[in-house]
Amino acid sequence: MFMGEHGHNIDEKGRVIMPAKFREQLGDNFVLTKGLDGCLFVYPMTEWEEIQRRFRETSLASKDARIFSRFFFGSASEVEIDKQGRVNIPAPLRAYAQLKKDVTLVGVLDRIEIWDKETWENGNSSDDADMDRIAEHMAELGISI
Repeated sequence: MFMGEHGHNIDEKGRVIMPAKFREQLGDNFVLTKGLDGCLFVYPMTEWEEIQRRFRETSLASKDARIFSRFFFGSASEVEIDKQGRVNIPAPLRAYAQLKKDVTLVGVLDRIEIWDKETWENGNSSDDADMDRIAEHMAELGISI
């Protein structure tokens, strides 16, 4: 399980250091793709294979499924960590997430999200009332803490 928040910089070649505790769980090869809310998603291969399996069970008659498949799988890239613990983020994915110099890597259960630092800070500054409302909605979905 991935958790925690880590700040890093992207170098001039588009590489970012993957935190050591994330590297241990990712293995040698993993998948980087467009995520939701303007970030990138990083999945270990075992999780990626499970996502692929679930999508194969989806009917191609669903236009939303076809559109989302193109968005999600069409942008996916299998990547690996170099000897210095860095991963190269392809230019189209950097552009999609508007990654500049400073990024935030966030562990979210089965995946890692890569955010532009400013976007992360601006988009995740909910107040207590927002969190209470969101928590109530999560409880309606059967997820409680």
